[in-house]
Amino acid sequence: MKKILKVLSIAGCGLLLSGQSNEPSLDAAFGRDTLVIAASLHACYLFDVYVATTPAQHSRGLMRVRYLPETSGMLFIYERPRVLSMWMKNTYIPLDILFIRADGTIANVAADTVPLTLDSIAAIEPLVFALELNAGVTERLHIDTASRVIFSAVP
Repeated sequence: MKKILKVLSIAGCGLLLSGQSNEPSLDAAFGRDTLVIAASLHACYLFDVYVATTPAQHSRGLMRVRYLPETSGMLFIYERPRVLSMWMKNTYIPLDILFIRADGTIANVAADTVPLTLDSIAAIEPLVFALELNAGVTERLHIDTASRVIFSAVP
């Protein structure tokens, strides 16, 4: 019996160390879409994004993700405008978070967020969209409050 418990304990520790969980993969848990960001220096960039529309998807976000391709991200869509607030709990990669108005303009950008913190990262006004990208993307591509996000949810 002790031998079985020891094997189970070792296997459990391995799962904890590897960051594995019983959650479905991002591809299984989220829909996907593409969007374009018209950056302030007159260039357009295409991103392939996961789309979070339900409260469960909003809560999960990019938690436990260890790698995100450079041209990928996660778009959060809310039914009604609200002052959006995000955190980096269980999020292992640094992110840039864009808070987006209903017309696709960017209200504010939280650049290079710190992984695994519980600090609140908030929009400056009530909004319906937030977009998480890899940290550094907004600076490198000149994506700022003079930029615009274009996707199917925005008329």
